[in-house]
Formats: sequence, structure tokens, C-alpha cells
Amino acid sequence: MEIPGNKRLAAAVVMREGLVLLVRRSETERFLPRVWGVPCGKLEPGESPEDGVLRELKEETGLLGEVVRKVGESSFVSEYQGQEVKNWQDNFLVRPLSRHITLPEPDQAYVWLPPGELSGVDIDEYNLDIVRQAVQRS
Repeated sequence: MEIPGNKRLAAAVVMREGLVLLVRRSETERFLPRVWGVPCGKLEPGESPEDGVLRELKEETGLLGEVVRKVGESSFVSEYQGQEVKNWQDNFLVRPLSRHITLPEPDQAYVWLPPGELSGVDIDEYNLDIVRQAVQRS
């Protein structure tokens, strides 16, 4: 059951050949524009986190994927229409089943990086922690 003022999300740490996929958000995003992070999004009502993370991965990158395992949970507070919203997020290690990446916005970008080189892009501590959760358990 969804609690008003709470949101459920799922994030995909996509790893291929020891590299992690990061996507730069569009400058038109209200939340963290132009920041690099892992594909993530809000779950649909009644959707399982496992189904949601694969749907979001497809929507945000065009990739098909397979959940390897849940690697952890995260939470953060954001604001929506003047209201404080608690966001609860399930984080998954995902293996890509396709290779061609298609981003929804022309000003977005993607990069495959070794886990030790993620600080070379403008990634926030929250996303770094999500990747750490997956890499520590790989």
C-alpha cells in the first residue's frame, strides 16, 4: 500500500565486464539536472521493485536487463509541490541483456566506468553509495 507523502523507487546498477553504467540526467529535469547516476525511477502502483527496475532501465537507456540480486536499500527526502516526500528505494545489480543504449533526451549522456573511477564525473554521494552496495557484494 502506498502511503501518502512516500514514494517507492528502484535503481539499477548495471555492470558489464567490470564496468558500471552511469547516465547523466537532462538539464530539463527538476531533480538533480545534469548529475550523473545509475538508472532509477518511481514504481508504478502495484509494481514489484524487480519489475520496476527493469522497466525503468528500458525507459531510461533502452537496455533490456536481468536482475542478478537486490544489493541494498536507500532513502532520501525530496520536495514535491511544497510537500516533503520520503523516498524509499530498492537497489539492484542488473546484468544487461542487450547492448544498444538509447537515451530519451538529446542532452543526456552515458559512460561505462570502472567502479574506482566514478568520481571522474559529477556523481553525487547518494549514487556512489548505491554503486558501492553492488560492488561490495559482487
